[in-house]
Amino acid sequence: MAVRKFRPVTPGQRYKVLSAFDTITKSTPEKSLLAPVKKSGGRNNTGRMTMRYRGGGHKRRYRIIDFARDKRDIAGKVVSIEYDPNRSARIALVEYTDGEKRYIIAPNGLQVGQDVMSGKEARPDLGNALYMEDIPLGSIIHNVELRPGQGGKLARSAGSYAQLVAKEGKYVVIKLPSGETRLVLKTCMATIGSVGNADHALVRSGKAGRSRWLGRRPRTRGVAMNPVDHPMGGGEGRSSGGHPRSRNGMPAKGFKTRRPKKQSNRYIIERRKK
Repeated sequence: MAVRKFRPVTPGQRYKVLSAFDTITKSTPEKSLLAPVKKSGGRNNTGRMTMRYRGGGHKRRYRIIDFARDKRDIAGKVVSIEYDPNRSARIALVEYTDGEKRYIIAPNGLQVGQDVMSGKEARPDLGNALYMEDIPLGSIIHNVELRPGQGGKLARSAGSYAQLVAKEGKYVVIKLPSGETRLVLKTCMATIGSVGNADHALVRSGKAGRSRWLGRRPRTRGVAMNPVDHPMGGGEGRSSGGHPRSRNGMPAKGFKTRRPKKQSNRYIIERRKK
């Protein structure tokens, strides 16, 4: 995994840093695992804009990913590593011995031709999905379930991972990418290894047009607005805008927005680092 830098032949290439795509082995996706994606442009079901600064962008097709890894105890072989426009991580096409094909998130180091498996019979090797109770302590994991059978919800983006720290009764203790330590049921599943494409954090678009290709429109700063449009707007000349807050008045920079009586609080041992 690497990144590419460019000779500044044009202004847009001066600061551009892109992924090298050196691990990708196939350029066309598996047709049977594609689904349409309809862009909303930030509008809800009544047509009103509920999310600003979204719209446009290149047309995409969704790749159906097997987050649940519910094809138990059947061996599969990695056929290809592919690009997915809908996520920062790379995806791997797995063909099982019964002929079925599925996409999974490609962990760092997964190679074409490698065997993967999920379930009780799987060994704690790279790319295999196991129940938490069967994973050795200290293991690096990703695609972690929060409820049994729900499918992986945590540590799915490029370069992220969690770590299995301890086992306590019917729970295990995992340390999440945010630094939070929490309890998860032993019957939940997780995949061995960290998510690949870790160099995604180093990517720089280099020009505004690349953001438009991704469907991101220009963002107007709150301090540049009028008082009627934003709490930080208005003032004579260039004013600082006062206390940083969102358009609806919610303070930023350390203000706690999590509900104090949230049901999942009892599973959190240590909150994420500030």
